[in-house]
Amino acid sequence: MLVGGPSWQGRRVLVTGHTGFKGGWLSLWLRELGADVTGFSLPAPTEPSFFEQTRLAELVTHVEGDVRELAAVEAAVRAARPEVVFHLAAQPLVRLSYEQPVETYATNVMGTAHVLEACRRIDGVRAVVCVTSDKCYENREWVWPYREGDPMGGHDPYSSSKGAAELVVSAYRRSFFQAGTRVASVRAGNVIGGGDWAADRLVPDIVRALLAGELPQIRNPDSVRPWQHVLDALSGYLLVAERLLENGNQFACGWNFGPSDEDARPVRWIVERMLAASGSTLKWEQPEGAQPHEATLLRLDSSKARSELGWVPRLRLEDALRKVVEWHSDVAGGADALEVSRRQLKEYQEVNSMMSRAQAA
Repeated sequence: MLVGGPSWQGRRVLVTGHTGFKGGWLSLWLRELGADVTGFSLPAPTEPSFFEQTRLAELVTHVEGDVRELAAVEAAVRAARPEVVFHLAAQPLVRLSYEQPVETYATNVMGTAHVLEACRRIDGVRAVVCVTSDKCYENREWVWPYREGDPMGGHDPYSSSKGAAELVVSAYRRSFFQAGTRVASVRAGNVIGGGDWAADRLVPDIVRALLAGELPQIRNPDSVRPWQHVLDALSGYLLVAERLLENGNQFACGWNFGPSDEDARPVRWIVERMLAASGSTLKWEQPEGAQPHEATLLRLDSSKARSELGWVPRLRLEDALRKVVEWHSDVAGGADALEVSRRQLKEYQEVNSMMSRAQAA
């Protein structure tokens, strides 16, 4: 077992957004655990993509569809008959939300409502985990990390759409899911990992620059974010789902999954470590001109997940960055992306098992 708790072997799971970076990794992990996975999503949002590179369509039941269309969502849920739904389909980029605010709200807010409405209408769904973002909180640029009970908000369309999605989850949970289906929301920090090719996101931008031999363009070098490896975040999502299946309503709430305090680092630190890990002699530069507003300081308090779920991040940030560089270097060198990803999952499992034994001792 990679996580623990109830077996995923043969369990029917629906993942929305499986063609995206996090959704792809989650779908692969569930498949490795033996789950019967159906993915519902638009086509892969980038070229290349984790979805295409790992040939994920050969491993899961791949259904193309748009969460903005309730009928399509309902049809997918009805066909998959899932016990567990992980909702990750989203417009995930802050800068794009300035260009496409209406589409961002339609996907992130109404898409969430559509998934929950489909789960409400169709029998058999036991647990729903809705993935939002650390940016769902009203960011006051203070030094204290945000806790689950802090107010939702957001300066930009992306952040506010995630805050609004959290309000939708809360309203559906209290209005329709007091018995039977259990619904939780999960909020992670700035997730990094191999196979992320999104535009206007720091680590993919650095990877593209390194592969092209160009200077990375860094917009906000002093911004601080809670950086963490994708598998640390996903391990939290899986734990929440397991607890919903095992123990019920006490876990049907919001959860933060962030790194240790010392891994909330400024952007320039990330850039310099990635350049060093890759062996590159390149420097970075800051583009000229005004940039859209993005939060300068953001941290998450994950003490609730630590105390009530026993979850802790397993990878320090330097290790996470090395894994990103390793994944892209290996794949660029001709290695099979699926096998590289499986190897990193196995390595994470070994670290997780070792640290879990140490915790229990």
